[in-house]
Amino acid sequence: MRILFFFVILPILGYAQNKEESLLYLKQKPPGLQPEIFAPNIISKPSEYEFGSVFSKDGKEFFFGVDINGKPEIRYTRLEKDSWIVPKTIISHSLYSGNDPFLSPDETELYFISNRPLTGKGNKKDIDIWYVKKEENGWSDPINAGSNINSDANEYYISFTDSGTMYFSSNHNSENDNFDIYASKKINGEFQEPKKLSDAVNTKSYEADVFVAPDESYIIFCATRKEGLGRGDLYISFKNEDGSWATSKNMGASINTKGHELCPFVTKDGKYFFYTSNQDIYWVDASIINQYR
Repeated sequence: MRILFFFVILPILGYAQNKEESLLYLKQKPPGLQPEIFAPNIISKPSEYEFGSVFSKDGKEFFFGVDINGKPEIRYTRLEKDSWIVPKTIISHSLYSGNDPFLSPDETELYFISNRPLTGKGNKKDIDIWYVKKEENGWSDPINAGSNINSDANEYYISFTDSGTMYFSSNHNSENDNFDIYASKKINGEFQEPKKLSDAVNTKSYEADVFVAPDESYIIFCATRKEGLGRGDLYISFKNEDGSWATSKNMGASINTKGHELCPFVTKDGKYFFYTSNQDIYWVDASIINQYR
């Protein structure tokens, strides 16, 4: 009787697990090695420009940026029981932008970029990195990431390693006002002075929109280079055994087009690679990354 019991219960458990997995990622059919528009007419809409997206580690919450008449805002949706709620705006302002959402490693903070002023009044010409803290009934007021991260120039896009090191881009000390990629370790709750990545990644051209693997084994970023296929391409660099970065390489026509590819993100479960192309959010099986090793 006990043996029969196990043969009966295991298929039931498997069914329950498969059902839960089918609800994740807005119930979308998983892509293969050919990129597809993510959640068409739900997230990616023909009439809007969507970019800068991130899922929670359990795949049940989704944050993404949308450009509304030239002013970006951040929207949010989550899985409730068996349905995803209609996306709602959680960060917006009548004067200032909010974009490029990314969750902290413990997911208690949501980071983003904005041109809002430090004082809450007036106009700010450059863009800083900000964050809000998760509270019982929503999110806190925006908090500036501090002077170790932000400068009087522009800081763009954010991603984190599991240990809390922040990767981002800035044009505060770049030739021709182009952006370079930096990394800042977090020690005792404080971001340290950022270090510019080597010339295996940074060039005299534009490098920004960096995603770092949680174990820091690779980075994917947007760059504008002479050999590029379009207005902006995605590049990838893997970390060598000695801790240095390998020379970055273009991700090729499988990902890049004549347009602009940007805003890379790989889900915490390592299954899916998201990015923006042609003003929509695309996704593809993350195993495509192995083709570049």
